[in-house]
Amino acid sequence: MSESTDRGAKTPTRSRDGKGTTLQGRKGSDVPPGMRGDVTIADRVVAKIAGMAAREIPEIHNLGGGMARAFGAMRERVPGSGGDITQGVSVEVGERQTAVDLDVVVEYGASIADITRDARANVVNAVERMTGLEVVEVNISVDDVHLPDEEEEPEQRERRVA
Repeated sequence: MSESTDRGAKTPTRSRDGKGTTLQGRKGSDVPPGMRGDVTIADRVVAKIAGMAAREIPEIHNLGGGMARAFGAMRERVPGSGGDITQGVSVEVGERQTAVDLDVVVEYGASIADITRDARANVVNAVERMTGLEVVEVNISVDDVHLPDEEEEPEQRERRVA
């Protein structure tokens, strides 16, 4: 449920449509220029920000479960498709808040408790700073541990041989 936006509103309000969250600005010549108009933030934008923030943690080897990583490897082989930064990331975006779910693969030997704490803090800081949404939770599922002597993903192995 959104508050109505009128000329006397002191703060912008958010409304939800099918494509994302809209930050509704105020209207009128008596409103400062930086507050006029609306901004819509797509759910995919929040997912990309969260994915980038999680990948900044050095002990996170990869994001996504086994099937997601396999599909990601196939997608990278298609010319022009590039990688998907939202692999392993799902978000729920509401009017003022968002929740993030991450599927991660961690490096062997690193403290999972420390990694998840650092990832949560980085995701919360990045999403809140860039979108203005409050991050109410960051749920992390550790799907695998990358071992030092483990071979790289199939697409990386083929690049070295080719």
